[in-house]
Amino acid sequence: MEVQTPSNSFLLSSADAINGTVNWKTKQANSFLISRIKAVEKNVYTILSKVHSDRNVYPSAGVLFVHVLEREYFKGEFPPYPKPGEVNNDPITFNTNLMGYPDRPGWLRYIQRTPYSDGVLYGSPTIENVGKPTIIEITAYNRRTFETARHNLIINIMSAEDFPLPYQAEFFIKNMNVEEMLASEVLGDFLGAVKNVWQPERLNAINITSALDRGGRVPLPINDMKEGVYVMVGADVPFSSCLREVENPQNQLRCSQEMEPVITCDKKFRTQFHIDWCKISLVDNTKQVSTYQEVIRGEGILPDGGEYKPPSDTLKSRDYYSDFLITLAVPSAIALVLFLILAYIMCCRREGVEKRNMQTPDLQLVHHSAIQKSTKELRDMSKNREIAWPLSTLPVFHPVTGEIVPPLHTDSYDNTSMPLMQTQQ
Repeated sequence: MEVQTPSNSFLLSSADAINGTVNWKTKQANSFLISRIKAVEKNVYTILSKVHSDRNVYPSAGVLFVHVLEREYFKGEFPPYPKPGEVNNDPITFNTNLMGYPDRPGWLRYIQRTPYSDGVLYGSPTIENVGKPTIIEITAYNRRTFETARHNLIINIMSAEDFPLPYQAEFFIKNMNVEEMLASEVLGDFLGAVKNVWQPERLNAINITSALDRGGRVPLPINDMKEGVYVMVGADVPFSSCLREVENPQNQLRCSQEMEPVITCDKKFRTQFHIDWCKISLVDNTKQVSTYQEVIRGEGILPDGGEYKPPSDTLKSRDYYSDFLITLAVPSAIALVLFLILAYIMCCRREGVEKRNMQTPDLQLVHHSAIQKSTKELRDMSKNREIAWPLSTLPVFHPVTGEIVPPLHTDSYDNTSMPLMQTQQ
């Protein structure tokens, strides 16, 4: 069942067993190929839309949202405009960002493999953004003419019924890339297969994630290898016995040995989807209990300081006069007092020679004076003593002229300081 929502966004629904293809045309003469599976009871759905102008879309929180950026539309906006019947295949790339910000919201991803393929916006809106319009700026670049075109996509997130679904399963599909899985007919076939295995009353595609975003490696370019994709679906009924087979001890042992487990319902997927059953994740939100544990205070655990209160946004001016007095004035005053005390001790408390002599006994002073007087007399006598002159200082004849050369020193010379050996001239 196709339901047209405001501004040409579409609600794709599917359910069990009977596959079909509907070629649906809009008033703008743009066709959409939508895979459909007729439902008996309630529907499996995901939201799809295609861009052709500035528009509003209305996705639901917790349901996969897919928005296709078509190159065919943007080709007509770049000059030179193609003539009727002329084939124009310019390389076109897209840049998407939240208005006023350099990147997209955290829940919204974008992928475009090559400039010759369409771009895809996809993700699962969060409940926190319900009722808040999100404006995405879409800029298309023509890599041949360097022309640009810009459109705005207004995403109005609405609350979904029965959100979140209590039973969620995440499958890892090895033979698919994320842009291939986002195609409406491929995703519809996968949800139909899950519907046949699980048999829920309500089944939603919650999120799609590339294996590269989970830390996977880029595959080798041989044998048309794929990077793999994670698909999360949610339902309102417990998991089927087929999905529970992964938790068997035998299958767990085979997974630990890197062998494929034995799953009875794998043949319902194998024709189109190769699922790695060892990486399937089953989450039952009805049995999840709070993991909060009471903290027992002891060594190494600080007391609770209460709730953190950040400082206010408005900062007040601070007076640094008191800080100046504490850091500069007080140490300077203490240093000055210590300097004055030291100067008084060194200059004003000196005893002097007279005071020292007054405190010294007379006998000691006389004895000291006698020693100084005797030392002076000995020094005077040593200056006047007569000794023989060294031979080197006697008169000699000049070897050339034959004249007598006087000694180097006169008789009045202080012989006490004369060296023993004199240098002859």
